[in-house]
Amino acid sequence: MSTRNLHSLFNPETVTVVGASNKPDSVGSFIMKNLVDGGFKGRIIPVNPQYKEVMGFQCFPDISSIYSRIDATEPADGGAVRSPLANIAVIATPIRTVPKVVEACGIAAMDGAVIISSDGRVNTEKESRSSAAPGREIDGEIMAVAKRYGLRILGHDSLGIINSAKGLNVSCAHLSPLQGKTAFLCQSATVSSYVLDLSIRENIGFSHFVNLGSMLDVDFADMVDYLGSLTSVESILMYVENITNMRSFMSAARSVSRVKPIIAVKPGRTDTLAGRDSLYDAAFRRAGILRVDDFQEMFDCAQFLSRQKRPKGSRLTIITNSEGAGAMAVDALGSYGMTPSGLSDLTIEQIDKFLPANCGRENPVNIAWDVAPELYLKAAQICADAPETDALLLIYSPTTAMNSEQLSRAIGEYLKTAKCPVFTAWMGGLYNTDRDDKGKSRSEERYINKGAGYIDRISCLFSQAGIITYDTPERGVRAFANLCQYFRNIEMLQQIPVRRDKRLMIDREAAQEIIRGALKEQKRSLLTDMDAHALMLAYGLPVNRTELATSSDEAISISRDIGYPVMLRICSKEIPHRCDAGGAILNLHTWEEVEGAFNTIIRNGKEYAPQSDIMGVVVQPMVTKVDYELAMVAKQEKNFGPIISFGMGGLMTDIFKDISAALPPLDNLLARRVMEDTRISMVFKGYRYIKPLNSELIEDMLIRLSRLVTDFPEIEELEINPIIISNGEPLITGVEAVVKQTALTTPMHLIISSYPFEYEAEDETIDHEKIFIRPIKPSDAPLMVNHFLSLSPKSVYFRFFTPLKQLSQSMLIRFTQVDYDREIALIALIGEGEEQIMAGVARVIFEPDGEGGEFSVVLGDKWHGKGIGASLLKRSLLYAAQKGLKRVWGVVLAENRQMVKLAKKLGFKMKYVSGSTEYELEIDLEGISFETK
Repeated sequence: MSTRNLHSLFNPETVTVVGASNKPDSVGSFIMKNLVDGGFKGRIIPVNPQYKEVMGFQCFPDISSIYSRIDATEPADGGAVRSPLANIAVIATPIRTVPKVVEACGIAAMDGAVIISSDGRVNTEKESRSSAAPGREIDGEIMAVAKRYGLRILGHDSLGIINSAKGLNVSCAHLSPLQGKTAFLCQSATVSSYVLDLSIRENIGFSHFVNLGSMLDVDFADMVDYLGSLTSVESILMYVENITNMRSFMSAARSVSRVKPIIAVKPGRTDTLAGRDSLYDAAFRRAGILRVDDFQEMFDCAQFLSRQKRPKGSRLTIITNSEGAGAMAVDALGSYGMTPSGLSDLTIEQIDKFLPANCGRENPVNIAWDVAPELYLKAAQICADAPETDALLLIYSPTTAMNSEQLSRAIGEYLKTAKCPVFTAWMGGLYNTDRDDKGKSRSEERYINKGAGYIDRISCLFSQAGIITYDTPERGVRAFANLCQYFRNIEMLQQIPVRRDKRLMIDREAAQEIIRGALKEQKRSLLTDMDAHALMLAYGLPVNRTELATSSDEAISISRDIGYPVMLRICSKEIPHRCDAGGAILNLHTWEEVEGAFNTIIRNGKEYAPQSDIMGVVVQPMVTKVDYELAMVAKQEKNFGPIISFGMGGLMTDIFKDISAALPPLDNLLARRVMEDTRISMVFKGYRYIKPLNSELIEDMLIRLSRLVTDFPEIEELEINPIIISNGEPLITGVEAVVKQTALTTPMHLIISSYPFEYEAEDETIDHEKIFIRPIKPSDAPLMVNHFLSLSPKSVYFRFFTPLKQLSQSMLIRFTQVDYDREIALIALIGEGEEQIMAGVARVIFEPDGEGGEFSVVLGDKWHGKGIGASLLKRSLLYAAQKGLKRVWGVVLAENRQMVKLAKKLGFKMKYVSGSTEYELEIDLEGISFETK
């Protein structure tokens, strides 16, 4: 993931079109025409040995012949002449010629190339998993050359790119988009063409329109990162067929979605890959992306987000002059699990003062068809101001009593200053709405011929007031429901968790021994019941007592010790599904029953799998009171890493499929959200004889499971089922685990960077006071606030270069919610429990190109000169070096003598900035080595 050279790719001074043509309807002709018609202000250079001139521009036979005549500067390697600044190529030649063309671009020191050329492959997720697909050799040649010269490649098989603000249209699209502040990313050329058509019809403008094609180099992650940095882009829309690097994509999306909306269409809900579809749902939710089903829905959401303020919540008030249309809106809300807001007695009383008796007072507020327009407006004013209204939907269906255009004009004027978001569903055409001077309806002919013009006028009136209008109530409700889901995703992303000082007590070494032992003789292994039980205990999960019996006498002895009733289950690596093999018998109350069950289970196992190694039978106490059962499953999924599923357990797991999926790592907030997203969660607060669930313990179990699969990429599948809930307390009675050898190391098997536990360390100050150094966590926000308040105005100025009075909520989120793939922030803690304080923090923020980073250090005033800053910065630099950064730099005020002294001590090169009061500091990380405790 890198934005290196992407600015040049989208803002070139020179565009070289390789394959330019005068032949009508050819790809090279389309590109040249779009480039000229788009108003590109830079230089256009066509390349094609068949022409001397293309569309009035001098044409060159090849790239190597261009720069000996144009803007000649110093020779590059090989004797060629370097190209002008910000030069890109657009390549539209046969795919077999592309590697040589790319090499010529590299020799000319261009910044990037957009490859329109196609090899005929289809960009689907299914194809992307096929290593034997045709054309792989050409792909490899292209990228080998591009990497050698540092050239960015967009495509191949791309429709091209458009930057509307710069007049750059290097595409073979049949239309140019309207200008706007929304960016669109897509892989499919045909889908891109359709979206262009639809955007013109819906009056949607784009700042950037990008077809990524096969994504040899530039992919969704790169583009989201780049577009997220541009002030000219307010939202990002995507059509996603497959994602090549899910970890990079998640990192980019999680960073950008905090500041601007990302809305995605991802096909595949019902095809053969539908099982993976829920994984994309989980990933998009975790990244703060709103997933929608079609492009109409996408545009509706984008317009809503761009024109409306954020609603306080999901309480929707509906006003309608059609009872049927209001019912349609309520039904639509119900399909999203939402209900209309309940109007307060005060609001109903205010409405009741002026509405006739034949009008409805509840939500939806039904304005009778023959009521004057001004009463509709008054009801809208009252409901918009009501504290129980988070958003207002106004529905209008044409009637003989209301002039809809007059009504919409009045509503538009008032609602410019409405306290809540307002959107409308203005249904129908001109029926009885346009009247002559005497109030008489115009003719039916006028309705037929002018209906579209009427709708456009209504839409324009509302648009001027910042109000979105839809042609049906369902469409409006869908947009609002999506808006609520989007902000729910963002809240999950940005919410500051409550700080809990409890550290997970786990035995990682014991778990490692279990997994190593299972993989000692084979690459893939099913853990025995005993090993699976021990694995749960190592990570502090509440598991039922489990004992192994190798004979019926031993089973009887164990059962007596445990206490009846008991259950018996076969213990064998070769028999994963015990019930299918008749390998489990429950509710045994006597020694005779235990003896018989033991013999039956062994016999059934040998008949089911004659070659299996049966170690014996495990004995467990039988839980006699079961309120309900839950399940937790962790499974490795290609491109996604481990996925954690939670929901209804026991035999009901596969029948009801009440499952919620999540991506590790998890914290308490994320674990709680996973629980809330299941139907079974409705009984967690208790119901009749069922006691309330100890939800905190379930959260803790999910977090521990998340930590387990984070620590061990060898865990291929882990099914904890059932988890019996009895009297509100959970107990694991069944565990199946499969481990597999892998070259991946933790945490690189995850698609979300995890908390780097390995950077936790004990240290001490120069006067031997103990300090605990660790990476920062989201729950450290209160510590961060107190740390900031402990700084003197001078220290604040040294750190922020401005007299900052307090940390805003957004700054607090930014400082504590760290993506460890993009930065490291280490804090020094002194004390324990509620008395613990943050003495200092050091941070290195990585640059988008992944080559360098910017550091900062800030200490509480009383902790200066005690070695804390040096310890924090050393560890931060080592982390940055481990992540592949080559240099770290920073700017320090000359009067900040403590920092200047520390920088010199650690080997930073210092450069005084002429005409300022600052030093630029830089350190080379290659070969860096510091001593740390």
